[in-house]
Amino acid sequence: MNEITTRAYAKRFEKVFDYIDHHLADPLDVEQLSRVANFSKFHFHRQFSLYAGISVFAYIRMMRLRRASYRLVFCKEERIIDIALDAGFENPESFSRAFKQSFGQSPSGFRKKPLWQPWNERFQPPPRQRSEKMEVNTVDFAETRVAVLEHRGAPERVNDSVMRFIEWRKQSGLSPVKTSRTLGLVYDDPATVEAEQFRFDICGEVSSDVPANPQGVKSGVIPGGRCAVIRHHGPHEGLGEKVYYLYRDWLPESGEALRDAHLFFHYLNLLTEVEEHELITDIYLPLK
Repeated sequence: MNEITTRAYAKRFEKVFDYIDHHLADPLDVEQLSRVANFSKFHFHRQFSLYAGISVFAYIRMMRLRRASYRLVFCKEERIIDIALDAGFENPESFSRAFKQSFGQSPSGFRKKPLWQPWNERFQPPPRQRSEKMEVNTVDFAETRVAVLEHRGAPERVNDSVMRFIEWRKQSGLSPVKTSRTLGLVYDDPATVEAEQFRFDICGEVSSDVPANPQGVKSGVIPGGRCAVIRHHGPHEGLGEKVYYLYRDWLPESGEALRDAHLFFHYLNLLTEVEEHELITDIYLPLK
């Protein structure tokens, strides 16, 4: 295939991935998915498997289980039976078997103490080639007081720290999720630093100092100043693509210079509120 043909082929599969993302709670079959991609139903199974490295039904099950795993941990008020039924399983027993086979833990065990590192290792979705427009704006960001939980260690275990921060938020009431911004301060590129040296701060906007607490949350400040901002739609795993674009492409072409401050994320919504494909995140790059 030449480059144009390859891009067109990838775009057709991207339509399939997007359709699946938006219809995980609905029945899905080969006939409708092949129509979305404008492929022959006869060849679709093989084409999808060769492109994605996994069969279409294995991919759908994997995405449903991924969605279920987030709900198990971050939506503790939801019953496991309801999560199982929404994931397309007829009963909790079949859901439990599939979940344990995929992630190495039972749903109840994962809810109590999720092992995120093996979860990340087992869940390897096929590469996506999203064609989202790269639109960068410059803004003045006001200095912001925040509560900070410092994550130090493997990127795959960031969700362990997120759970501690959520626990602090609920117990303290100092940074209500519905009225306070949620941010993430980026120190390192996970692709270039040793796992044990990776640093990332989970932050929630506050209006007062943070008292001592068992979760280890501290007071902090995100400095104000000019920033370049680019918006990301979809799973947080895709944030890196936008970050690389800012540094690699936009910055040299813009003529701007970097300020001595760390890049940070503003999470406009969270997994407790929306589906993963509906996530919206603004990426801020501090400028002089």
